[in-house]
Amino acid sequence: MTRDMDDSAVREFRKSDDTLRVYKGRRLLFTSKKERLLPLLEYIETRAPYEKDVTVLDRVVGNAAALLVTKISCVEVYGELGSELATETLRQFGISHRFADTVPYIENNRRDGMCPMEQLSIGKAPDEFYRALREWLRGSGGPERRGR
Repeated sequence: MTRDMDDSAVREFRKSDDTLRVYKGRRLLFTSKKERLLPLLEYIETRAPYEKDVTVLDRVVGNAAALLVTKISCVEVYGELGSELATETLRQFGISHRFADTVPYIENNRRDGMCPMEQLSIGKAPDEFYRALREWLRGSGGPERRGR
């Protein structure tokens, strides 16, 4: 990675079952095995106000995730898979990033179109997307409704 993170942390992440890791320098602050955007939401709600200049390692970094990392004083992102939309957002906010593979956009589970979160994120500022995501989770019967 380009700042305090080294490739050994990325290799360790790739071998793990974790879906998200957040580091401050070489110190692991947060880890999760939850899916989709839930780990980033949990980090924002529990840790983001307390830590600055963190590095995020995530399995999939679409534009939705890119917008969320702007809310956590993130300086660097590594993703197994990243979208061109995420690349543009991260550049716009001055966040260094590296993706193992890059695609035009993150696909939905059926692989026949754009991921709903990628779609929801287009054209939104970080706070606007965060509010829209929270509303979507409340209204969709998402994890909050099911008690997860």
